Amino acid sequence: MPVIDVRGARVAYSAAGSGETVLMLHSSACSSAQWRALSELLQARYRVLAPDLYGYGRSDQRAGLASPGLADAAALVDAILSGEAERIHLVGHSYGGAVALRCAADRPERLLSLTLVEPVSFHLLSHAPKLTAEHALFREVAGLAADVAQAAADGDGRRGMARFIDYWNGAGAWARLRPDLQSALAQQTARVALDFRDTMTDPTRIETLQRIAAPALVLRGSESPRPSRRIAALLARILPNARLQTIEAAGHMLPLTHTEAVNAAILDHLSHRTAAQRRPAAA
Repeated sequence: MPVIDVRGARVAYSAAGSGETVLMLHSSACSSAQWRALSELLQARYRVLAPDLYGYGRSDQRAGLASPGLADAAALVDAILSGEAERIHLVGHSYGGAVALRCAADRPERLLSLTLVEPVSFHLLSHAPKLTAEHALFREVAGLAADVAQAAADGDGRRGMARFIDYWNGAGAWARLRPDLQSALAQQTARVALDFRDTMTDPTRIETLQRIAAPALVLRGSESPRPSRRIAALLARILPNARLQTIEAAGHMLPLTHTEAVNAAILDHLSHRTAAQRRPAAA
């Protein structure tokens, strides 16, 4: 994997194929390997880039834990693209989806298309009045985030990650994991706590998101936790050129559990956008 320096941190990314660029951002506690099957599907027609976000895979943790998280991650994307002028297709899942949304908000003119798979842009729920359903969902997430952060502070990564995994995948999911995978995930609890902080406090406003004109596909699982399903529905309404698609019987980790359906939906979205881009203008 190529490695670049971004503000003093080593950042690794995979690169394959040629054509229009598709840049893919992974979820918390994962790495660019999450997108291996999609990359293999796309690289015959597209140039596919997939970074390991800060603190995951082969990338270093970002320097300065007090720095603004989603803005930092968006700067990582800028560094991967190295000032390229061509527009890109941007894909993100969960935390990576929140980063992708921030990138799109910061540079909407850069996008050919946007694909968001259950982006955990929890800050959108926090903007709601306190007595609304959205604010109740934000409090639910805040409780989860507090538990993970406290476990990290206590040095009990296994407790924090067990809470995290079971919330997103259902009770008992942590216990079913292999012991070696549990141990590896437990080492990421502090990083996951920062991801929660970043996604709950990002300052991007709804008015800014309404300026993202690129065709957007918002994917969600029918069985996912309520906060992520609600965020997907909100974004499908906020983004001016968005379409919401629900993958039946899928949960929050649908790119891994329902890979074929998710990848087919993404390929269809990219293909329609590419065809429209190449279609000659009417006389």
